[in-house]
Amino acid sequence: MTTDHPAEGADSAAAEGGRRSAAAEALAAAVRAVESGERSAASFFNEPAARPAARPAPKPARIPAAAPAPARRQPVPPGAGVREVLAAGGAPESLAGPATEVLGEQAADVLREDPWQLLAVPGVRPEQADGFARALLGAECGPGDERRAQALVVWLLERAALAGHTVLESSVLRAELARRSVPDADAALQAAIAEGAVLVFQEGEQEEAAEESEEAADVRLLLGLDRYAMAEESLADGLARLLNNGPAEAGSEWEEAAAAAPSPSAAELVRATAGSGLVTHSGGETARAEPAALVAAARSLGLRAWAAAHTENGRRRLVEQGEADAVTVAGLLAGREGPGRDEDGSFALDLLAVLDAPQLDVETTALLVESLADGTRLVLSGDPGVLWSAGAGRVFADVVASRACPVVVSRTPDPGPVGELVSGIGIGELNQVDAPGKEVVIVPVRDAGEAVHRTVQLVADSVPRAIGVPPEQTQVITPGHGGAAGTRALNAALKERLNPGPGRFGGFDPGDRIVHVPAPGRAVPGTVVSADAEGLRLECGGAPVVVAPDRVPEEVRHGWAVTAHQAAGMRWPAAVVVLPGDAAGELTRAWVYTAFSRGERHLSVVHGVDQALPRAVAEVPAKERTTRLRSLLEAQTRTAG
Repeated sequence: MTTDHPAEGADSAAAEGGRRSAAAEALAAAVRAVESGERSAASFFNEPAARPAARPAPKPARIPAAAPAPARRQPVPPGAGVREVLAAGGAPESLAGPATEVLGEQAADVLREDPWQLLAVPGVRPEQADGFARALLGAECGPGDERRAQALVVWLLERAALAGHTVLESSVLRAELARRSVPDADAALQAAIAEGAVLVFQEGEQEEAAEESEEAADVRLLLGLDRYAMAEESLADGLARLLNNGPAEAGSEWEEAAAAAPSPSAAELVRATAGSGLVTHSGGETARAEPAALVAAARSLGLRAWAAAHTENGRRRLVEQGEADAVTVAGLLAGREGPGRDEDGSFALDLLAVLDAPQLDVETTALLVESLADGTRLVLSGDPGVLWSAGAGRVFADVVASRACPVVVSRTPDPGPVGELVSGIGIGELNQVDAPGKEVVIVPVRDAGEAVHRTVQLVADSVPRAIGVPPEQTQVITPGHGGAAGTRALNAALKERLNPGPGRFGGFDPGDRIVHVPAPGRAVPGTVVSADAEGLRLECGGAPVVVAPDRVPEEVRHGWAVTAHQAAGMRWPAAVVVLPGDAAGELTRAWVYTAFSRGERHLSVVHGVDQALPRAVAEVPAKERTTRLRSLLEAQTRTAG
């Protein structure tokens, strides 16, 4: 079992804490002084910054041109000691493997010394860790135990990262700790900072420290894990490097290429990219032709230009638009696709256009940018209305909001009734559209049971008969996995109708539509082919994939129905969006926009949320995320200015 947030062993964690202790103590003192009123925030901000405003750009990793995909970390076999400790604490033996993988070979000793380290194991909740600690520690166990508080702080930040945050405000963490019966939340945060478990940052009015006013109290104190802090700072530095070391003044050949572009928006993108190392481009599905045209223009000028999409589905759509050498971001980073790397480890290219950029999380983007040499042009292109990345961060939105680089907004609309409907949603309006060819159909339902029944009917009968799209080209999208009309319930009903079978291969049969999740945030649609001793054999995007038997429960799910996050970056000829009544509170404009825009020719909406749908579109733009990238980029821009 793998984890999205692997922990180091106890010894290395202690060593790291030692290396950070002095800085952490200083930061902790700053937090105490600001929050107690002893000193103003501005007084700290007038002191020299711990990190220089302009530091050398990180060197790209020296990776050979034919770098293989990184191997999955092999689980460490759990020893008898881990099982004994778990049993003594009343925890299930099934946690032995995950605990050993997360905590290392000394997991038994770590858990005896600090039972709340069980919270580092995926799926373990605080109340379960508390019960485990009580069983091991007896009378020594209490809600104010410093070990408990520190584990909770880290757990809360890990949970926040799963929701997209790279940091949280100190006030949010204090409230969450108090809600979990930590008696002194301030002391808990200060201890976590002093131990190096978390990092603390200040953000807000420090840039205006020259104005010695009480407004400096508006400064925000943010806490985060070093994993995401390092990624955001590395990314900010890398983007600043591309801007500061961008191309020289564009020659007349770029203007000639812009004049030959297929649309005014494509011409604007060519001109912007000619003179800048970083450009953002916003637009819908039809506007994807504009970065494709840019890549073609750059190649005509002799540049090594490539386009990359978030998914294999998106890559194929680029190929259909004429970009034959398009790659996926994952394939490019792993060295399976694209131009390879030159002798210093940088990608062997001069221009990279990344489509579906809102799906980029901060860690992936940092790796991507670190692999671009000075002088490379980077274009981040995407639809700003869709859901943000499954991983932490909101890279595209932060880069656009920072105004650190040229911003090109396409004027090319998406055509047809579906395009008209989605365009209205993007500005907060849920309009009725004329759909003479049944391009958009609304199917009202009373409850979840009827929603499942009508969904199966639409996929198996109505859409094939009325629209001519077969079931295998229709994608069902619903807000969540659980519930009476979530992906699990819908997939069970759709399998029973479309590919009935006993599920003899770990719940799967040949011909089942699936989603393969090789890593958190990556969902690759495919089909079950067969199974043998090596594992479950899949076909995903035209490529064979074998999933080991012990990985199947974690990595493979039925895929007739998926969530909108899983569907982002992909499109199908037809989409059936299911909105059961219990999902009303989960809807946002971004969710509706993403789900409704997945169908190329047809959209059916199984509607059971009444007025919650127009309310979400009009009043709930997105679930906010707390990040630092925008402020880091703005600081870089001020320094450069």
